[in-house]
Amino acid sequence: MMSLFLSPASSGPGGSCKGGGLITKHGGHKNGRKGGLSGSSFFTWFMVIALLGVWTSVAVVWFDLVDYEEVLGKNFGKLGVYDADGDGDFDVDDAKVLLGLKERSASKPTVPPEEAEPYPWLEEQVIEDSGLCYLPWQLLTVLQGWGWEEMSQECACSCSGRFLITCTSLFLDKKIQNKNLFFLSVKKKKPKLLNKFDKTIKAELDAAEKLRKRGKIEEALSAFQELVHKYPQSPRARYGKAQCEDDLAEKRRSNEVLRGAIETYQEVASLPNVPTDLLKLTLKRRSDRQQFLGHMRGSLITLQKLVQLFPDDMSLKNDLGVGYLLIGDNNNAQKVYEEVLNVTPNDGFAKVHYGFILKAQNKIAESIPYLKEGIESGDPGTDDGRFYFHLGDAMQRVGNKEAYKWYELGHKRGHFASVWQRSLYNVHGLKAQPWWTPKETGYTELVKSLERNWKLIRDEGLAVMDKAKGLFLPEDENLREKGDWSQFTLWQQGRKNENACKGAPKTCSLLDKFPETTGCRRGQIKYSIMHPGTHVWPHTGPTNCRLRMHLGLVIPKEGCKIRCANETKTWEEGKVLIFDDSFEHEVWQDATSFRLIFIVDVWHPELTPQQRHSLPAI
Repeated sequence: MMSLFLSPASSGPGGSCKGGGLITKHGGHKNGRKGGLSGSSFFTWFMVIALLGVWTSVAVVWFDLVDYEEVLGKNFGKLGVYDADGDGDFDVDDAKVLLGLKERSASKPTVPPEEAEPYPWLEEQVIEDSGLCYLPWQLLTVLQGWGWEEMSQECACSCSGRFLITCTSLFLDKKIQNKNLFFLSVKKKKPKLLNKFDKTIKAELDAAEKLRKRGKIEEALSAFQELVHKYPQSPRARYGKAQCEDDLAEKRRSNEVLRGAIETYQEVASLPNVPTDLLKLTLKRRSDRQQFLGHMRGSLITLQKLVQLFPDDMSLKNDLGVGYLLIGDNNNAQKVYEEVLNVTPNDGFAKVHYGFILKAQNKIAESIPYLKEGIESGDPGTDDGRFYFHLGDAMQRVGNKEAYKWYELGHKRGHFASVWQRSLYNVHGLKAQPWWTPKETGYTELVKSLERNWKLIRDEGLAVMDKAKGLFLPEDENLREKGDWSQFTLWQQGRKNENACKGAPKTCSLLDKFPETTGCRRGQIKYSIMHPGTHVWPHTGPTNCRLRMHLGLVIPKEGCKIRCANETKTWEEGKVLIFDDSFEHEVWQDATSFRLIFIVDVWHPELTPQQRHSLPAI
């Protein structure tokens, strides 16, 4: 399975779990939940309305941001309305969709504006207390910044929530027009979460849910726990308890609390008379949270149950395909996506993932139309850098000059730092250039040590080659067009290979003095041997958080060269080349004898000590 499908290992709320979030889960997370946003709906709308005030080139389609210029370019073409978690309201998960922290779920049909009520979200924002109606202070703060005082006096004279909604709607209409935005308001079919019994206790359920929506998580949890104790047969009460535990896990960054939420979601699904919509929401959320904790096989079982219960829901089958990919089972994932495409041949999400699988099987030409058509569909989950990455890479390998067109589009859509620099796991703001000098890196002592001891390093590498060729393992990332390229690794992801270092003890002792490389958890230290007739495809590394040093050990006089971006260089014995491998690079070995170099990855010099400590390994 291609490593670029998965994100690097990421921790759960407590930072102690293994595993990671996935790339483009259909309606799910890339990297699981992240801290920093409150769970309350009014705080979320503070963020969303603030975005309206800052971004003037987007259109708002009820909880969704759409590229305004792109929509105009398509003559107001298809607009999708996405629900992040399907719970029928706008909460922190939906905000994460808007902020690009989470993928969008399946689109819902748009209702013409004349059939919809204005600004449906406002009704939930108005707070009524002791006969007074008012807006949350976070939302009001933003509105005041837009000149809300123009209408606030008139609104303040009324205790009518409907009047306040209308008043605010008119104000937003005016401000949005002034900002060259347009707003489509749509009716959204809310999921049915109450069975017959729960309808009889709706007032109690609503009171508890109101606490949760206001961010009073502990109080809400207590309220739902009381309801579960009082009405153990109530699916909605138990679901509310699970949601509160879920929210509390995020707030406290606690894996233990999250595991409790996952168990409670399972309890909901096990109750009798669970409404269909609630059952689907419950199991989908359970699967998502299991993936976040790295429990991929447990999540897969949950997804299999979902597909069994709802066999006609293609979005769930798409989720199941991702579940298989997350455990490296490309064969079953391929079968799932073939089933989806047989039923819905234009499903863009299935297409990009099916194309990805074909490319992983080295069926390069076959993968291209699926990746291309999937991205062009604009379906949720398809506008992801990994698919632009693999489409461009596939096109390059078959000589299709459109590759850089797709890289450029990926760059314009924010997936790549530039057309040349296409790494996917990045820290924003780091200095970016293809080639570096030792002085620019600040690692001059390391470079001097490598160059001063290059013969020692070379001799230990040659000795390993002579004694045990099996220690040099073939490159296994499908980067070669042709030839023979092998590597002998001493450090991987900041971890020392003690057995390997027995073959090169002096070299390892030398490097132990330089934590900028031995502690680089996003890099490697290794020997690399390349034999004549080898060509390495143009490719990029996974992250901009490292720089790569090449120390020449055995370099033929002619025929060996490396290109990074648009500049090509050659190695010299005893000299270090330094480049940023997040930029596109390519290698040719057309000499008559082997080439041996020593590769040393180091942290990008602009990363802080905190970042070096906290960034997940790659």
